[in-house]
Amino acid sequence: MRFRLLVFLASALILGPVQAQQPPVSAKNAMVVTSEPLATDVGVRILKQGGNAFDAAVAVGFTLAVTYPQAGNLGGGGFLVGLTQHGTPMALDFRETAPKAATRDMFLDESGNLIPDKSLTSYKAVGVPGTVDGLLQLQAKFGRLTLEQDIAPAIRLAKFGFPVSAALHRVLESERARLGKIGPTAAIFYPDGEPIAEGATLIQSDLGAALQRILADGRKGFYEGDTAAMLAAVMEREGGLITQQDLKDYHAKWRSAFTVREGEFELITMPLPSSGGVTLAQILGLSDLGVLKRAGHNTADYVQQLAEAERLAYADRNQYLGDSDFANVPISELTSRTYLSTRKKLLPVGHAGSNKDEGSGVLEHRQTTHFCVVDKDGNVAAISYTLNGTFGMGAVLPGAGFLLNNEMDDFTAKVGAPNTYGLKQGEANAIQPKKRMLSSMTPTVIMRNGRFFGTIGSPGGSTIITTVLQVFLNMALFDMNIREAIDAPRFHEQGWPDEIRYEQESFSPEAADSLRKMGYTLTPDPGLGQVNGIVRLPDGGLQGWSDSRGSGKAAGF
Repeated sequence: MRFRLLVFLASALILGPVQAQQPPVSAKNAMVVTSEPLATDVGVRILKQGGNAFDAAVAVGFTLAVTYPQAGNLGGGGFLVGLTQHGTPMALDFRETAPKAATRDMFLDESGNLIPDKSLTSYKAVGVPGTVDGLLQLQAKFGRLTLEQDIAPAIRLAKFGFPVSAALHRVLESERARLGKIGPTAAIFYPDGEPIAEGATLIQSDLGAALQRILADGRKGFYEGDTAAMLAAVMEREGGLITQQDLKDYHAKWRSAFTVREGEFELITMPLPSSGGVTLAQILGLSDLGVLKRAGHNTADYVQQLAEAERLAYADRNQYLGDSDFANVPISELTSRTYLSTRKKLLPVGHAGSNKDEGSGVLEHRQTTHFCVVDKDGNVAAISYTLNGTFGMGAVLPGAGFLLNNEMDDFTAKVGAPNTYGLKQGEANAIQPKKRMLSSMTPTVIMRNGRFFGTIGSPGGSTIITTVLQVFLNMALFDMNIREAIDAPRFHEQGWPDEIRYEQESFSPEAADSLRKMGYTLTPDPGLGQVNGIVRLPDGGLQGWSDSRGSGKAAGF
């Protein structure tokens, strides 16, 4: 799930004087926030037509597959965390699965070494997609409108086109060397060998036809019939593993949401195969929020304490977490006070910790996109979905027009070997047929004293969890509004590689100097995450914000 900042090259630009004075977007009744303005507009129109938050989320999900091809998708997967108007939480897992023919060592050579890029760019990198089934299940169970009403905007945009934005043109320019070599992809996005120009009309007829088949036949229009046959044929021809039976057998799963309690707040988020909930619980359990608040936002002491909690939590993430339908994951022990008290003893005071000492506990490019909707009745939908890498593995499926994911890289291809995000993962996340790969996507609904407070989420691969955490802490500890909390500069520590990644202006020069003296390696990063969020104000109104690191839009009425 890689995310590459393409709109802003430094956080200094994000937090310039004009942006710093701009208030969040306000609305009385309902709000939609996405990373692509056309998709936001679609969501708002659906709400005005009488749809609820779940209709709008389905419409946005299908629309982003057309207008935000670097991450929006039919060929990927993701998670929904939601809240009904009656306050009932929900979690829908439409993560991709490994094909039945997948094997544990499928990305290793005869000597047991990783084959470079095989888990990222080959057709074997593609997991069985889940997005379509997930969106259809959500629409059928909670939607108020018809499927035709919810999917029609995406079909129109695919068949008749839309003006290419500056942001889409830039990302296509940055990916030209890779995508321009792949025939079906180049034919759509690189006419005459050049990225389609800003302002030109992008028509995706094959994608429109694939969406039309979904409208006509529901899940059979994607997981069976012509689309499934096209995908299986390409897999057989190019050495991939997905068969028509793999597609027919795929089903999204409704799960119990994972709740993290912290003082007056509850964070309702995803359970496994998302690592977000468990890892958030561990970081918060290892931290003293009172001490963090007194230290002050992004001071050296604040960063040191939070970074060390993150280091320990990621060590456990990598060692123990995986698809709980396949692996026996000791969630209650990992998040227990007894266990976390033991782990706290490893937290260093005033200096950097060591990966050599932390281990894991002993128990007695990144390209994703997040969007969220709150309607007038209080229904909440927060969805993070992905192709994994930017444009997935890069290939468009001929005849269906959608991009294929490279999610198989999120499995543990080799225990102890880092994946594309630098995560050294364990046996619990090893490749198995029909298994869901571990994810960091963390769509989150926040409750305060039992009432809806807000919802946030982000792309960013392994940085998603710490991004969501910091936005929450910005609001909970430092009383920032949703715009301030999202746009504030961020940092990230995951233990390996042993460094604190930080955005420009995250720390004062004095704080940065103190951190280096403590023994930390500070590595600049052009941008960590791209958060979209909505909060409910005390008067019942809504405020929303789409991260200034991107080119998204918050809108409501």
